[in-house]
Amino acid sequence: MSINLQQAQFITRRHFLKRCQVGLGSLALGSLMGRAGASAANPMAPHLPPLAGKVKNVIYLHMAGSPPQLDLFDYKPKLNELNDKPCPKEFIEGRRLPFIKGHPKLLGSPHTFKQHGQNGQWISNMYPTLPGLADDLTFVKSMYTDQFNHAPAQMLLYTGSPRNGSASMGSWVTYGLGSENSNLPGFVVLISGNTDPSGGKSLWGSGYLPSVFQGVQCRSTGDPILYVSNPKGMSRAVRRRSLDALRKLNEQEYREIGDPETLTRINQYELAYRMQISVPEVMDISRESQPTLEQYGAQPGKASFANNCLLARRLVEQGVRFVQLFDWGWDFHGTTAGNDLVKRLPVKCAENDKSVTALLLDLKQRGLLDETLVVWGGEFGRTAMNEKRNGSKFLGRDHHPDCFTIWMAGGGLQHGITHGETDELGYTVAKDPVHVHDLQATILHLLGLDPFTFSYRYQGLDQRLIGVEDTPKIINGILA
Repeated sequence: MSINLQQAQFITRRHFLKRCQVGLGSLALGSLMGRAGASAANPMAPHLPPLAGKVKNVIYLHMAGSPPQLDLFDYKPKLNELNDKPCPKEFIEGRRLPFIKGHPKLLGSPHTFKQHGQNGQWISNMYPTLPGLADDLTFVKSMYTDQFNHAPAQMLLYTGSPRNGSASMGSWVTYGLGSENSNLPGFVVLISGNTDPSGGKSLWGSGYLPSVFQGVQCRSTGDPILYVSNPKGMSRAVRRRSLDALRKLNEQEYREIGDPETLTRINQYELAYRMQISVPEVMDISRESQPTLEQYGAQPGKASFANNCLLARRLVEQGVRFVQLFDWGWDFHGTTAGNDLVKRLPVKCAENDKSVTALLLDLKQRGLLDETLVVWGGEFGRTAMNEKRNGSKFLGRDHHPDCFTIWMAGGGLQHGITHGETDELGYTVAKDPVHVHDLQATILHLLGLDPFTFSYRYQGLDQRLIGVEDTPKIINGILA
């Protein structure tokens, strides 16, 4: 069999069509590859956004399982007044609820609320220190989603689709903007709570985008990134020689076959080599002062949400574009003491309050908050009714897609305001509804990317983070 025929067999239909479509882009890339020993173009190189962006980085704090907004930020006196009364029939008639059976009773919050800041932001006593930053927070209390189970709701929030296969938000952002530090991943994921989020690693996958843009999961204990260290018996010099040899083979393959994933492979090998030095340094929080560690509640060598918040600051400080924190443990169904609103929620919030407040103060003190967007929230909301599954005596709330609360802080926002509101029982959106696609559009807009034209051609469609339909909108009411 001739060598040309063998090479042709390696080319998939998708890659053949790509080679036919890229045109001048392929010629430009070929010119970069044409010189003997030339470096492959770096797809993660930073570049200016098409619009005037307000922020350069994103830290997304996801409370996996979905926090109960009615016990934290969405104060409802009427719900407290009607506590333990049968809920209105329209709440359940024709509705599909994940776990609630029969005719449930309303559940007022067992926690107290106070107003804070110049505009009187309502925050519960579950957050003792965050209220000091009320004038820096932008609340959106009219969020809603299409999904009421964790995995598809998380997928919709982060990839724009409840099904596997789409690109994650962090991948879109690095695809559009690149990264400012060539020695670190542009998109880093940090996990706490002893388990991955329900949506799994697809929440930071690149989907149909080139795989160089997928998120890199880092750990706060042991090796920061699995398998990035040299194998036993291999020195850094030997690793360098082996990579040089692999690079020549990959560049030859790219010239002959043209598979764009070959460029990804080249860049990922080189990034891994550089990360051997840069990642351990940036992930070593023992370099921080003792007052800083105490401020966050961070402990070097331990895996925790507090450590991850401190790492998020260190990462954006070093030019990482998108940092995603997933913290499991916010699924408060009230089936046991471990997910009870009275016993467990105060424990979870105490850790969250201290670390998140420290992160915001630290970013602000270092002049990073104006160029960083911080987002806090879950994948959906919780019901205004007590779940009381199987007659449980604990207090808990079921999944609720119709309304939930998030807050944001950072550049480009009006601070100290509340956008949208729910009805007097906190069951439906009463004013200024905001779909998760609207949130995605707003995040892209703040970064200087046009969410309506920012796309990637795949399966005959111009795929977008916000979906292919024209219904999403930017949340103009929160923008400065």
